[in-house]
Amino acid sequence: MTMIRRAYDWTLSLAGHRHALGVLAIVAFVESSVFPVPPDALMIPMILATPSRAFLIAGVCTAASVLGGLFGYLIGIALYDTVGLAVLDFYGQTAAAESFNVRFNQHGAWAVLIAGITPFPYKVITIMSGWTGLSLPVFVASSIVARGLRFFVVAALLWRFGASMRRFIERYLGLLFTAFVVLLIGGLAMARYL
Repeated sequence: MTMIRRAYDWTLSLAGHRHALGVLAIVAFVESSVFPVPPDALMIPMILATPSRAFLIAGVCTAASVLGGLFGYLIGIALYDTVGLAVLDFYGQTAAAESFNVRFNQHGAWAVLIAGITPFPYKVITIMSGWTGLSLPVFVASSIVARGLRFFVVAALLWRFGASMRRFIERYLGLLFTAFVVLLIGGLAMARYL
């Protein structure tokens, strides 16, 4: 955990850098495939420092995250046996990978959406999507929706409510996104069986 905390602190320290937007793009890109610290750690202080750029920051974060997701997808296709397994092992997902492969493509779009907006590591799903051969257009569309929703909701909350919203976002937004997904899936399942 100490290594992840140091990575988090280092990422946070970059928010005031004059090239912070470029650094955010890099962090969002690598977080979608290998880096353990979410880009929110950099995005939140950047938006608080310049609220007028909130939606530009969210747009850059979304675009870089989706491109990084494509890199994770490529890892799943080309480097699964080396890099892919190492990343999945780091997150404790290696054992479940084999059985997951069979069912993944049936619900792959939902998996990408869920991982893209909840605290579940998105990078695991990007690699799994490539490894299982999830349709690339489905992967890209789901990633754009999920990552856009996540980053633009954060940007909108910070733009509208400012620093008072920071603690709420850091503590509860992931939980709220997760609850939303559970309710959405539960509602869809109930509608299907009624």
